[in-house]
Amino acid sequence: MNAMREVLIDKVVINIGIGESGERQKKALKLLEEITGKAPTSTYAKKTIRNFGIRKGEAIGAKVTLRGSDALEFLKKALTVNENRLSARQIGDGYFSFGIHEHIDLPGVDYDPDMGIFGMDVSVSLKRRGYRVARRKIARSKVGKNHRVTRHDTVEFLKSIGVEVE
Repeated sequence: MNAMREVLIDKVVINIGIGESGERQKKALKLLEEITGKAPTSTYAKKTIRNFGIRKGEAIGAKVTLRGSDALEFLKKALTVNENRLSARQIGDGYFSFGIHEHIDLPGVDYDPDMGIFGMDVSVSLKRRGYRVARRKIARSKVGKNHRVTRHDTVEFLKSIGVEVE
């Protein structure tokens, strides 16, 4: 197979939406750092919603982005929570996403009563070699239609890492 046609993991983004700032949001940041070993960042409200008590610019969540071998390692652990099974609705052109209801379902994570229980969203972005041409500053170009990762390519990638698609 041509090395340029190989489908690779671009990034894995783990997001915990809290809906409020304060102590619980700080615990979510600490939890993400423990699980991934990387420094997470806060996510902020885009607009004020009075009914929920959220103000624009308030820290209401936490996220971390993993790339390379860290991304693949975390992805394999996270997929075991869903018994290595994904629905076809969770898969798109070059990406797939799934949720984890309780972080304590992840292998190697123990329940801490002080921390509480958090759910999280895992979004995975796929790419092929050569995608840098769309992001670089000098001589930027478009990725050709035949080089993009399609839904079929995404399903084939998932099958290659042992995930069943329903």
